[in-house]
Amino acid sequence: MTQIPQLPIVKWADLLVAWLRENAQWFFEPIKDTLDAVVNGLSDSLIAIPPLIFILIIVVLTIFLTKKKWGLPLFALVGLLIIQNLGFWEQTMLTLSLILTASSISILIGIPLGIWMSKNKTVQSIVTPILDFMQTMPAFVYLIPAVSFFGIGMVPGIIASVIFAMPPVVRLTNLGIRQVSEELIEAANAFGSTPIQKLFKVQLPLAKNTIMAGVNQTIMLSLSMVVIASMIGADGLGVEVFRAVTRNEAGQGFASGLAIVILAMILDRITQALNRKRNS
Repeated sequence: MTQIPQLPIVKWADLLVAWLRENAQWFFEPIKDTLDAVVNGLSDSLIAIPPLIFILIIVVLTIFLTKKKWGLPLFALVGLLIIQNLGFWEQTMLTLSLILTASSISILIGIPLGIWMSKNKTVQSIVTPILDFMQTMPAFVYLIPAVSFFGIGMVPGIIASVIFAMPPVVRLTNLGIRQVSEELIEAANAFGSTPIQKLFKVQLPLAKNTIMAGVNQTIMLSLSMVVIASMIGADGLGVEVFRAVTRNEAGQGFASGLAIVILAMILDRITQALNRKRNS
């Protein structure tokens, strides 16, 4: 029986990574320096705010977003006080800076890409399999090229988070715009609207709920990468969880995991409340 030769995928991948590492540093170095400056500046700014002042800001924000309904503000107050009491405040601010940076990049790239997909079927047919690949590839795999190109630290964690977290906002932006009624598009055309006017005055406002759902999922997926990113030197709560796992410290792992859960719930409820506020 003739044996089919094995595809040299491993060799090809290794050669590609080695070539990029050798010849594309002019591309990777500015990205690394920029992201380093952004995330370090953001984390330093967040850490510099006294915990009680930061908690007060978040509580006031949630009161404003929820129209003085006290469920979310009370949860944010108690949850953040618990994090501060457990001694995880600085790690939480580092984690928050990573999430905000990765989510912002994902949204800034993802929404325009989703708009482009909604306008061009060829782009959609090309981008959709790439999004499938990004979502189904195990997140650990992204750490290998990220470390190869950017070293260890926060930057490769941000890059891996962006790759893993971007697909929902791209898909839901595309879906939201495509779901806009054809009758409304025809009415806009009848009034002589330009493509830009149709996009910003008809399609994006009507697709806002769907797009915001994608933004919410992107933020949650960025947060889910916190522990994984800690394996390549990204600071924050993920380091505490990873350390607890390697040392078999169940109590420490539960406490740091609780801090991550509290942060996730606050971010999730704030983005949902922000969407409801815009709809009202």
